[in-house]
Amino acid sequence: MNYEFFIAKRIIGNKTYKSSVSAPIIKIGITAIAIGIIVMLIAIATGIGLQQKIRDKVVAFNGHVIITNFDSNISDESEAPIRLKQDFYPKFKSVDGIKHIQGVATKFGVVRTETDFEGIVLKGVGSDYDWHYFEEFLVEGRLPQFGSEMSNEVIISHYLANRLQLKLNGTFQTVFGKEDINEIPFIRTFTIVGIYNSGFQELDEKFVIGDLRHIQRMNKWEADQIGNFEVFIDDFSDIDTKAVEIYQAIPSKMNSESVVQKYYSVFEWIKIFDNNTYGIIGIMILVAGINMVTALLVLILERTQMIGILKALGSSNWSIRKVFLYNATYLIGLGLLWGNIIGIGLLFAQKYFKLIPLDPSVYYVTEAPVYISFDYILLLNVGTFVVCLLMLLLPSVIITKISPVKAIRFD
Repeated sequence: MNYEFFIAKRIIGNKTYKSSVSAPIIKIGITAIAIGIIVMLIAIATGIGLQQKIRDKVVAFNGHVIITNFDSNISDESEAPIRLKQDFYPKFKSVDGIKHIQGVATKFGVVRTETDFEGIVLKGVGSDYDWHYFEEFLVEGRLPQFGSEMSNEVIISHYLANRLQLKLNGTFQTVFGKEDINEIPFIRTFTIVGIYNSGFQELDEKFVIGDLRHIQRMNKWEADQIGNFEVFIDDFSDIDTKAVEIYQAIPSKMNSESVVQKYYSVFEWIKIFDNNTYGIIGIMILVAGINMVTALLVLILERTQMIGILKALGSSNWSIRKVFLYNATYLIGLGLLWGNIIGIGLLFAQKYFKLIPLDPSVYYVTEAPVYISFDYILLLNVGTFVVCLLMLLLPSVIITKISPVKAIRFD
């Protein structure tokens, strides 16, 4: 039998132990670990969740990598067309990890209503467009349906609908300029079949998604000409590598740019969340560890006579230290258990009930997103447990300094 574990178990189960002087301090230590794990779980889940949500919203409007003509400018309007007939379209076989590629085009216009007007960017899409992301963003109506004939169906953002007082199934006119400012501009009437809300106001306030053939006709392009390609990859963590591979695989007259490069400031901003999360984890583990050190010292002080008796009976210093480390392990485990129950419960409540809203103009999302994964939960618990236990090895050295004779007489 492991007698150290047996003694630790008897100490934990002793009723007088639960009402002793050390009881309040032990409860504080357990509470500190529970609060620490709750805060760390929330910090990681919301940090990763916010990063993924913002990243997915930007990718929805641009793809992971954008392929354009070198003659194109940096504005929101497609000017130098690209032929759809390319070696890498519709399947990018020369680069592994490519999920989808689609041809799109954009054109700047002004929506005109009876009472107001607003500048927008019409994003023209074709039959190859992946609506996966916008299915999630859709709050009213349906997605546009493009057949053999040019369609006037579009989806607009909830922001633009409110701003211009437009309704589902309603129509609006958009004015598109020509190269020669003296010529009469193009005027198109669109029908709203769907309203989306990505929560990324910087993009919601300008993008209207419609039929690519409108832009082709206004720009006098042929049916197989587009403004740019949007490439989607399987794993976002490989975006830098894939962006280089894509650039090397496309013709020399074309250029490619990753979404990270295009929205550099946004992605640099969300990287700050990692630093904040690491800081919170470090502080919480340190606070929990210090509280457990205090609790262990009080336990040792309270059990000084028992230590003296065990030493007199021949127990080694390490054997006695193990008794208290077993005891501390139980307390740490108890704190982790309650912390996980409460922390994971709060995360699921936020995930399904959206309890905490956020300002989309600041955070690009309407509520605090959470990312729940068994991997980081397990790693966080194991890491906290190991670090706290290692911190307890040092104060347990005090046991080696206790004299059996003095300890037995200690009162």
